[in-house]
Amino acid sequence: MSEKKLSKVETIKAQSAYLRGNIKEQLNNEQSHFDEAGLQLLKFSGMYQQDDRDKRKERRKAGQEKDYSVMVRTKLPGGILSAEQYLVHDQLADKFGNGTLRFTTRQGIQFYGILKGDISSLLKELDDALITTLAACGDVNRNVMACPAPEKNRQHALINSLAQELESHLLPRAGTYYDLWLDGQKQKTSTVTYTEPVDEVEPIYGKTYLPRKFKIGIAFAQDNCVDVFTQDIGIVPVLEGETLRGYNILVGGGMGMSHAKADTFPRLADPLGFVQPDEILKAAEVIVAIQRDHGNRENRKRARLKYLIHDWGIDAFRAEFNTRFGRKIDDWVEVGPFEVDDHLGWRAQGDGRYYYGIPVENGRVKDAGSVRLRSGLRKIAEQFGTELRITPHHNILVTDLQAHQKNELLALLKEYGIRTKEEISNARRYSIACPALPTCGQAITESERVMPDVITGIEKALASLGLGAEDIAIRMTGCPNGCARPYTAELAFVGRSLNQYNIYVGGSFEGLHIVQEYAELVPYDALVTTVTPLFAYWRQARQPDERFGDFCRRVGVDALKAYAATLQVA
Repeated sequence: MSEKKLSKVETIKAQSAYLRGNIKEQLNNEQSHFDEAGLQLLKFSGMYQQDDRDKRKERRKAGQEKDYSVMVRTKLPGGILSAEQYLVHDQLADKFGNGTLRFTTRQGIQFYGILKGDISSLLKELDDALITTLAACGDVNRNVMACPAPEKNRQHALINSLAQELESHLLPRAGTYYDLWLDGQKQKTSTVTYTEPVDEVEPIYGKTYLPRKFKIGIAFAQDNCVDVFTQDIGIVPVLEGETLRGYNILVGGGMGMSHAKADTFPRLADPLGFVQPDEILKAAEVIVAIQRDHGNRENRKRARLKYLIHDWGIDAFRAEFNTRFGRKIDDWVEVGPFEVDDHLGWRAQGDGRYYYGIPVENGRVKDAGSVRLRSGLRKIAEQFGTELRITPHHNILVTDLQAHQKNELLALLKEYGIRTKEEISNARRYSIACPALPTCGQAITESERVMPDVITGIEKALASLGLGAEDIAIRMTGCPNGCARPYTAELAFVGRSLNQYNIYVGGSFEGLHIVQEYAELVPYDALVTTVTPLFAYWRQARQPDERFGDFCRRVGVDALKAYAATLQVA
């Protein structure tokens, strides 16, 4: 039997000496960018090599190389960071980056425009502030997500603690990150606990790590803000009052797909079972190990855990899990119903203090005209000095506020032109877009830069139909990889070619269903007019309080198209 041919990336990893490759040599050469092997290995240190695609044509015409830089992502389990750590991000965005930050849908923070020669200096200054980028990208476990609400009860304390424990337990153990970027020094006190390497061997990952990226999210049933069914491992605490009974585990969720490739698809996670509180780290490690040993290493487009579980079936996967776990996993404990909270506005923490959720459209933190978001958030961090938390909807929470500080905070928001949740529509409030052009190398077309205008058009359409107050989850991505989790949205626009999108409908506000394709290759300037008939049909034929996604799923795509056709004929 012939050996399977490994993908190019697998070969690079296998020959990299635990991800070192020749990155150190490339850091010292005169080139402005890393070669193919280097850029693949960089990901494990939390960065992607990019170039400004807006400038490609003019630079090519002038005989110049691409305008290369690096996007660097910090790792913040549960999205938690101190005011001081936030201010370090803000300062470094000017010192080394393009003057903006971006909050991610996995509760991290990204820098853009970092030059190759500045990477080491950036990472050292982050390290001084006890912030890491290790494993924020790459074929390893990424940032562990958790509900960001700073509610002072045992339930939230448990999941914050678990996010930290999982993050630390599943970190790469080889010393490559420290040797490349930090002169071999390891942090001794940090939000992530570092474990000493064992003879340069990765006891969990092995020398080629995982076949593909791996994501974990922790969510309460009553607050599925992390989209727990889209994770490789979804963890749902089972509680009796303040007592933790254990954890339900989901496996095999994932968003990415490739257009016109039927063997790639988004998928919701399956219930695996229930484990005791002291078994969750072992359970997670077992699932990671199964993916390590059996995930697809020949075809990266089918390398996620979701495809392994799809191909095997959940029963076969559970049997393998039980063998490695050492006992039969307990049955899933019924919880629910699942709901979603974006945590915006003024909320009680439960300890006599409050937190305030500030919307950040598409996660981009910058000053633009009268909206001086970056300056305002800097002032808030300086003035209040309390813990901050990034949410899965790429917003930010200011925590530990006293009652009398509400007006002080609101005055600051007004001074800097930062809108509150009361000042935006629900369509804009629940919208998410990925960065896409001009920096993302995977982008087919626009997303973040055009989404605000698309939402403006949708706001007008909804208002004209008397639906302006309705909650609706709308998401956009510039390619089918699904970074903004479009495939569980109620309405999604996914880039298909330049300035053209596929439209999807029928996901659910709570993240419990996968969308269906409604239209292909819709031009950007026709997106709003294409979906407006669907809103009209929703208003006419919805059941009491039926959400848009639930309505679309109930009536089906054929009925939606038929209704839209009658309006076109009329």
